[in-house]
Amino acid sequence: MKIIAVVVTYNRLELLKRNLDCLKRQETPLAAIVVVDNGATDGTHEWLDTQAGLVVVHQENVGGSGGFHTGMQRAFGMGADWIWCMDDDVFPRPDCLSRLMDHAARADVGILAPRRLMEGRVYTNDFLGYNLSRPFASMYEGRLAGVPVDGPTEIGGTAFEGLCVRREVVERVGLPNKDLFIFCDDTDYCLRTVSAGYKILYVPAALMDKEKFFSGDSWAVRNQKKKWKRFYQIRNSTYLNHHYGRNWGVRYLRGFNGVIGYILVAFFTAPFSKGYRWRDIPQLWRAYTDGLREKLGRM
Repeated sequence: MKIIAVVVTYNRLELLKRNLDCLKRQETPLAAIVVVDNGATDGTHEWLDTQAGLVVVHQENVGGSGGFHTGMQRAFGMGADWIWCMDDDVFPRPDCLSRLMDHAARADVGILAPRRLMEGRVYTNDFLGYNLSRPFASMYEGRLAGVPVDGPTEIGGTAFEGLCVRREVVERVGLPNKDLFIFCDDTDYCLRTVSAGYKILYVPAALMDKEKFFSGDSWAVRNQKKKWKRFYQIRNSTYLNHHYGRNWGVRYLRGFNGVIGYILVAFFTAPFSKGYRWRDIPQLWRAYTDGLREKLGRM
């Protein structure tokens, strides 16, 4: 069985080094490690060029979705039976891949998902299924956060933080949608996989640790720094609801409810905080309308 890991990285060289060290220590050996450098400017490019035993792809920053699109395409072309995808801030334990592969023989399983730990505690945004018909409820049904899961469990979606994709899934549903840039690309890929009839299996015995990022920033500074990401979050979630929603309410109202929340925050905090400015409001609305028009790509 040929298993190829795909790691997408951007300006986190020390985390990348730790991640790659974990991959090289796996009890189940990898056939190859593909590293996609999304235009890093912190020395990652130069360091990767000195490393033997890696398949390195340098490209402009096309976001996480574009990174996984490139990496999975390369791994698929190399003949991978399974493609193990992750960001550079997760660190699989030595038996993580072995525990995932314990379930690889199940023909109905298209994606295997590990359990992530942050400072020893379960960290998860995995969920059991999709709500595509009730507009005033979340798309994500049955979130695993806070739910004890002791054995392998079929779920509806997971993140690009250690999911392992069967080759047959790529053949049937294709690659991640690179035009999403960041946010919701993993949800979109999992939804497409489930819609094609495959199962996603969450394997709690397969452990990987996730870096915790601390910030002493105030609410205003934090939101000012992350504001550009909010536009993608609004646009892409609106796109998912519009593209996959089963009725008018989900296709239009769910995204509207989301953007109105951000607009109200921006409107009422703009006079008192640097987190948002009134000029951000048209941009937030544009993110929503772009999602409705399914106009993707880098904003």
